[in-house]
Amino acid sequence: MSINRSDFYIFKTHAEAESAIRALSQADFDVKKLSIVGKGYHTEEHPIGFYQLGDKVKSWGAMGALWGSVWGLLITPAFFFLPGLGLVALAGPLVALLVSALEGAVIVGGVSALGAALLNMGLSKDQVIKYETALKADEYLLMVHGSSHDIDAVRAVLGD
Repeated sequence: MSINRSDFYIFKTHAEAESAIRALSQADFDVKKLSIVGKGYHTEEHPIGFYQLGDKVKSWGAMGALWGSVWGLLITPAFFFLPGLGLVALAGPLVALLVSALEGAVIVGGVSALGAALLNMGLSKDQVIKYETALKADEYLLMVHGSSHDIDAVRAVLGD
């Protein structure tokens, strides 16, 4: 019996996060078990965010140049404007958790909707604050969802 777990990696740049995803893909890791979150570059005056679960998004606007190369590997891409974080791009299983938090208005004591989704995954408030702080500093958060075997496989490729 495998227990679902999550592991988290913080990358300073989009290029580092993309490199990690590509390395995992080349190592035959199922990248559908990955979620990525990062703030977009504010190149559009009036960005519009939307999501569509289970289907590909046809137009990304100016953020597409930045995120387009990894979207082909990951599932459920989405853009959101989250108070406290700004415009963020997400992909992977975390999108469904965030949508649930937004639709259910589950906002927990001083954290963003993304923080509420992370709390619902079982993270501590200290961990949520750490990851939200990284995102506010324009870093990128890569999450691995899966069994202990999956976590170990990612660590073998990316290290600790």
